[in-house]
Amino acid sequence: MTLCEVNKLSKSYPSFRLDGVSFKVSSGEIVGFIGKNGAGKSTTLKSMLGFVKPDSGGASFFGKPFIGNETEIKQRVGYVAGGVDYYQKSKLGTLIDTTKRFYPNWDAEACRRCLERFELDIRKTPSELSAGMKVKLALTLALSHRAELLILDEPTSGLDPVSRDELLDIFLSLRDEGKGILFSTHIIADLERCADRIIYIRRGRIIADSLLGDFERGWRIVRYSERPDISGLIGERRERDGFSALVRADARLGGLSNEPASLEEIMLHIERGDQDEGSAL
Repeated sequence: MTLCEVNKLSKSYPSFRLDGVSFKVSSGEIVGFIGKNGAGKSTTLKSMLGFVKPDSGGASFFGKPFIGNETEIKQRVGYVAGGVDYYQKSKLGTLIDTTKRFYPNWDAEACRRCLERFELDIRKTPSELSAGMKVKLALTLALSHRAELLILDEPTSGLDPVSRDELLDIFLSLRDEGKGILFSTHIIADLERCADRIIYIRRGRIIADSLLGDFERGWRIVRYSERPDISGLIGERRERDGFSALVRADARLGGLSNEPASLEEIMLHIERGDQDEGSAL
């Protein structure tokens, strides 16, 4: 079942353009939204939910356009972008009690489990929390109203490794329950741990939308001390004993030694390369 469909979303700024972004998120899948800082990840997510007004295009959720159905859709979507930075002097318990009034499907038990897992003390205020703990609070609020789709902008940023690992466990459990998750991140290990699909945005355009394994299998890494006479080398990088570059898995390498490419290696070489996005991928 398609939970969210983004169709030709565009937004222009003086120094950046989000250019015709389109993709879908289905139930029972975790989708990693990747790209370097400034590529358009946050602009896309905010435009989907009306926090930024797009110039054209838009998003639909659960088969309904966002415009005209905003209240209903936001009951069914959990959104997190950073930590809680409002009502800094209110007790966490007060914030939770206030928030749950807006959600008829609030799950008190789910909230209790999150508070316990994330070690959040409801007697504290946001001003007393670290950046990572504020993210945990925001996630607790998002996970407590039985959202069918979670849209998360850098949800693991600022979390310690143990908390990140626990959060990814939660993602996998939610996926097993049939929920969909779209999350942006620059922490590649998190994607490799839980993502089913990746959507790769570069300079405001989607350049890949693929199952994670299929995307990785489409590329190889070559290493050399002298530049070989082959075409299609992408993003040459200096290494301790020579150089490395990215090539398509079906490239003719003339016996040149090559090996599988990790997602991180693929991103590093593509972002380093000068190729037009279309020709690179």
